[in-house]
Amino acid sequence: MALTSEKVTIPVEKLKWMYETMVKSRYFEDTMVEAYNEGKQPVFNIGAGPVPGEMHLSTGQEPAAVGICAHLQKEDTVTSPHRPHHHAIAKGVDLKRMTAEMFGKVTGLGKGKGGHMHLFDPDVKFSCGGIIAAGIPHAVGAALAAKKKGKDWVAVTFVGEGAANAGGFHESLNLAAVWKLPLIVVVEDNAYGISVSKRDSTAVESNDKRAAAYGIAGAYVANNDPLEMYRVSEEAVKRARSGAGPTIIEIETHRHLGHFQGDPELYRDMEEVPGLRKLDPIMKLRELMIVEGIATEEEIESLETTAKKEVDEAYAFARESEYPKPEEALEDVFSK
Repeated sequence: MALTSEKVTIPVEKLKWMYETMVKSRYFEDTMVEAYNEGKQPVFNIGAGPVPGEMHLSTGQEPAAVGICAHLQKEDTVTSPHRPHHHAIAKGVDLKRMTAEMFGKVTGLGKGKGGHMHLFDPDVKFSCGGIIAAGIPHAVGAALAAKKKGKDWVAVTFVGEGAANAGGFHESLNLAAVWKLPLIVVVEDNAYGISVSKRDSTAVESNDKRAAAYGIAGAYVANNDPLEMYRVSEEAVKRARSGAGPTIIEIETHRHLGHFQGDPELYRDMEEVPGLRKLDPIMKLRELMIVEGIATEEEIESLETTAKKEVDEAYAFARESEYPKPEEALEDVFSK
């Protein structure tokens, strides 16, 4: 059984996975907001609380991750920028160890040394480049390795629309195009690069148009649509696996929260935020599944319960885990 529309056919089980994963990502971020704000009020203090440092959450941007990760295998590589949680969850990163890493615990992916912006799980070939276009060259390297080894693996790198103006974006795409590498660049256009509007920083209407400059494929997904993201991603992954080269996909998405937690968001009209939330892709997909007879209310509630249970268990694991001991600070940092 599958959901078939004019443009796309999606197997029911895949569609249910997409919905459950989007719910899991959203609930994870909602729970992280509460944990992150502990000890930081009434005066916001970035260094206080159990989760210090900046925190960039992906609430509202879930379709970008599930639409393409629905087509990926464990051997495929994903790199992510500083807003990485929905990508990591969709790629199958160990949620308990990921959460523990964000809390700086010894049970974390990097034993608490990397934190939220440096998540790394080699078991599923996921890494977080940190900021701006830093993850794109890594993905190019993974794509080159796959080609040299004669594998059909692909490399996907997620970036914000602001990163499309960085040198690393263009240098990486030029090499990937010249070598016809199995690379897919997903540009998440949430309208702002930190506090700068896209219309004030970018000459082209959408970054998929830049693909023409490199002689590669480009696709645009409007309205934060997970079904359309699934469709164009399917084509891009097939293209990459067949040796036909890279693709740029830009998705119009909606950042419900600030650039970072504690961001006063003085640069945007806050009246627009409730409107964005009315376009919530999770609620729209939920309604579609019910209308199309893909799932009953009870089946959807079961998916939601399963997703939230996994998140609750991950947070409990992170809370109960130990912090590294001072004498362990340099372990696994320098080779002996």
